[in-house]
Amino acid sequence: MKKIVVLISGSGSNLQAILDACEQGKIADSQVVAVFSNKESAYGLERARQAGVDAISLDAKAFDSRDSFDDALANKIDAYTPDLVILAGYMRILSGEFVRRYLGKMINIHPSLLPKYPGLHTHQRAIDAGDKEHGTSVHFVTEELDGGPVILQAKVPLFPEDTADDVQARVQQQEHRIYPLVADWFVSGRLVMNNEQAILDGQVLPSQGYASDE
Repeated sequence: MKKIVVLISGSGSNLQAILDACEQGKIADSQVVAVFSNKESAYGLERARQAGVDAISLDAKAFDSRDSFDDALANKIDAYTPDLVILAGYMRILSGEFVRRYLGKMINIHPSLLPKYPGLHTHQRAIDAGDKEHGTSVHFVTEELDGGPVILQAKVPLFPEDTADDVQARVQQQEHRIYPLVADWFVSGRLVMNNEQAILDGQVLPSQGYASDE
């Protein structure tokens, strides 16, 4: 049984998609063993408890630096010996040491078609730019913010009357579909990162990730 640890900061809708996929066998032979949040009030912690999963919060204000917080978090994560670490709406920038500790086995989902719109407010930025399409990207985490190799993207259309909330809802539907899929690829041994490239079934993926409607 492969062990997954998930980091969240908010409501945890992608966490729920991962939990459901594990329960349904869509992420093969895997279970979420712990959920960590930097916010005690994050609803995702309640989702974890309802699923019978350990839910742990750490308050960054109790630490004197980002590095010391990340070190404490990593030590707690390591107690679960995870095969995969999933960032699901985790809103803290990770220290370089933390990223290196889990390099090659930590993935993130970002609400844009990377390399477009790293950082925050991606939906509004896409609207303001007059884009015709937007989307979401699953990528390996490296020390470059939202800059690790892309594994899989999903696109959604943008319409003139869209608000950021409209786009967010559309994008999240796709996130809940593709994030469990990528997690399954990883725990099944199909997906690895090597030389800062995402490799699926022995093939180096292009810069926009796996090109398929899967």
